[in-house]
Amino acid sequence: MKEKKLLSTTKRYRAAISVSTQSLQLDSDVMGIEIRIADNGVCIPQNIIDKIYQPFFTTKPPGLGTGLGLSLSYDIITKEHGGTIRVETREGEYAEFIVLIPLDRAEL
Repeated sequence: MKEKKLLSTTKRYRAAISVSTQSLQLDSDVMGIEIRIADNGVCIPQNIIDKIYQPFFTTKPPGLGTGLGLSLSYDIITKEHGGTIRVETREGEYAEFIVLIPLDRAEL
């Protein structure tokens, strides 16, 4: 979002982040939780979407990021919890991560 503020030609841009959760019926006998995290930053370019979960991948200049955050998050969500994570993005407008995690009946 810092990058978008620097690129903005008007002074009206205000960074915003939204987070929402809801419980869902994932299939006939599985409940789950959906977590959505969105921002109105510069977004994630379509040509790198397939790389963002790779360890050490970063779009930041050297020294400003290790690129481990999404890789670790992906592993925790998919391997440890059996969930999914996907991203929706529109260049120059927003990026939104949607996380779906199935819940064990014991967790309800």
